[in-house]
Amino acid sequence: MDTYLMETRDSSVASGAAAPLIDDLEDAASLFLQDRPALLKIAYRILGNASEAEDVVQEVWLRLQRTDRAVVHSPSALLRTITVRMAINAGQSARRRRECSATPWLPESPDPESTPEAVAERQDAVERASVLMLETLTPRQRAAFVLREGFGYPYDQIAGLLCLSVVNARQQVARAQQRLGAGRRRQPVDSVTHRRFVQALLAAAQAGDLNRLERFLVSDTGGRPGSLST
Repeated sequence: MDTYLMETRDSSVASGAAAPLIDDLEDAASLFLQDRPALLKIAYRILGNASEAEDVVQEVWLRLQRTDRAVVHSPSALLRTITVRMAINAGQSARRRRECSATPWLPESPDPESTPEAVAERQDAVERASVLMLETLTPRQRAAFVLREGFGYPYDQIAGLLCLSVVNARQQVARAQQRLGAGRRRQPVDSVTHRRFVQALLAAAQAGDLNRLERFLVSDTGGRPGSLST
């Protein structure tokens, strides 16, 4: 028998509490909707991310549908137990993905319904990604990588901005990916450059100000569009 069911049944027997049975799917749905706000709070406290918390709670509902509900003696306790365990697992998986990923988190387009916590988390991710790129990549690698991987620029446009051949532009992106994957940080980060980089990334992602980002990246290489040597 599933340990979730054993634990919740044992706890209800020990406490002597009489809990409603949820052998009927409609009753299960009603109970789930009643407990859903509390489950979201639990998942959010563990994950610190509203979207991931929503995903976990939705998976809890799917798990409940597959459960032999006739043997559940404490439905609310069962839902809380599943939520806690799934949120912990989701958090651990997300951390492993971030640690193993060679690509830093780049800014996403803003969601108009984002919570202040989600906005702050997104900005923190951009700041950490920018530090990693500043520490690891040369200015030209950084520019090519951000334009290609972060904003989907075609290689010929990247080549034109950085005065490279298309082949060289591809090489810069490939070298950036290799360096980031190696995890070796080679240079200190200037605080002013870091602040300007973050501001340019956020302006491009949130306000669509790609010109500002291009100006920063090109100036960071020490040249102007059309004036850099290959």
